[in-house]
Amino acid sequence: MVIMALDHVRDFFHAEAMIDDPTNLATTTPFLFFTRWITHFCAPTFLFLSGISAFLSGQKKTKKELSFFLFTRGLWLVLLEITIISFAWRFDPLQHMIILQVIWAIGISMIILSAVIWLPLPVIMCVGFAILLGHNLLDKLESDLKNLVNLFWRIAHTPGGNFLLPLGENRSVLFFYGFLSWTGIMILGFCFGHLYKKTVSREQRKKVLLAIGLVSVASFIALRFINGYGDRAPWSFQKDTELSIISFLNTTKYPPSLMYTLMTLGPSILFLAFFENMQSRFAKFFITFGRVPFFYYLSHLFLIHSLTIIAFYASGYGAKDIIAQPFYFRPAEFGYSLWAVYGIWAAVVLLLYPLCKWYDRYKSTHSHWALSYL
Repeated sequence: MVIMALDHVRDFFHAEAMIDDPTNLATTTPFLFFTRWITHFCAPTFLFLSGISAFLSGQKKTKKELSFFLFTRGLWLVLLEITIISFAWRFDPLQHMIILQVIWAIGISMIILSAVIWLPLPVIMCVGFAILLGHNLLDKLESDLKNLVNLFWRIAHTPGGNFLLPLGENRSVLFFYGFLSWTGIMILGFCFGHLYKKTVSREQRKKVLLAIGLVSVASFIALRFINGYGDRAPWSFQKDTELSIISFLNTTKYPPSLMYTLMTLGPSILFLAFFENMQSRFAKFFITFGRVPFFYYLSHLFLIHSLTIIAFYASGYGAKDIIAQPFYFRPAEFGYSLWAVYGIWAAVVLLLYPLCKWYDRYKSTHSHWALSYL
């Protein structure tokens, strides 16, 4: 959750965020690339842990109750993405453009999972692996069709990385997260939830997690080196070692390729194996955010965008400089150095800590049903 905020602060405050891509090999630097790269671990881990959480939640519910909870929570997340979260990104009261990102992907995936959980576990696992391992086969088909695919395909797989759907004059929906491959990650997370049943010892779980994490990392390195399958953007040797490494790690996030997923989930699963029971004060600081993830997500977007408005006027801009694209109060030429971005990121995290700690305490002392949706 904390790392995620770094990427969002960069979007709003880095001087080059609106005019260049940190993964552009022609212009990027190692510092800039890895500032972006480290945040790649966030979305797939969110989806994967959401699947594990869904399974654990089901241990206290009947299958019917779990299915209903996942379906309604998924709808709720999609509704919030369309309304409050999209507004938090753009601060456009008339919602001329609705942006569908990770919360949309989690919501749609939960709705699909609410139906999938009725299948036998081996079938659920096969569905998850089929999506993870096979969805890149669609890349070739999309290329042959020159991306001339139907509306559902565009929403499900977003060929080209994003899809803008016009809704009339001056209104549109921007799909950044085609849900298909993200749903596969959540389904596999649900299957992984069985490792956290009370009947599985911590030692047993660690052995399995280590094996899966190491196999995932090794598979990424081997398959990526071969350059044959699993990512629509092959890597290549560059003019120096640093850029060659960057090219190797520069996998496709939209939609998340097999290489991207192995590269991010492999280390994340290893992290779960080694740091399951951290109890230090340092760990507890970060756990506070993880205990109220959705509350933190909403709060950090509004805080970052509000700080942008302050910086906007403090930098000498006025009402005449307010533009609608991509975000209000964020002109293309606005921004600071990458070091300043890190400083603002630290300030955002520290400002949100007491708020998240308060909400965590509130949730732990209140049992209203609505709290499970927040």
